[in-house]
Amino acid sequence: MGGGKKPTAAKKDRSTNTKDSKKKKGEGGPRKAEIVVLVNEQQAIKIIQNSKVITVQDLARQTGIKVSAANAFLRESVNKGIVKRVGGYSGHHLYQPVSS
Repeated sequence: MGGGKKPTAAKKDRSTNTKDSKKKKGEGGPRKAEIVVLVNEQQAIKIIQNSKVITVQDLARQTGIKVSAANAFLRESVNKGIVKRVGGYSGHHLYQPVSS
C-alpha cells in the first residue's frame, strides 16, 4: 500500500542536469536532404498506353521507381487527363489510359 520511493538528493541533481542538457526536437543538427525522384515520363506513358489497366505498384515495378513517386505521377496524370481512375479501393486504385 506504499507509494513509490522518494528520490534521493543525488537523483534529484541528476534529473535536473539531464533535462537542461537535452536538445529539444527540431533544434540544431544537420537537416535531412530532400530526395526527389523524377519519373521518365515518356517511358511511363508508353507503359500506361500499352496496358489495359495499371496500378501504382505495377508502374513502380516496371519503371524502377518508388511507389510514392509512381503514385504522384499517376495523380498528376489524372489531373492532366492522360489516365482515369476506374476502380480499386483503399489506396490500391486501378488506372486506365484515356483513349484519344
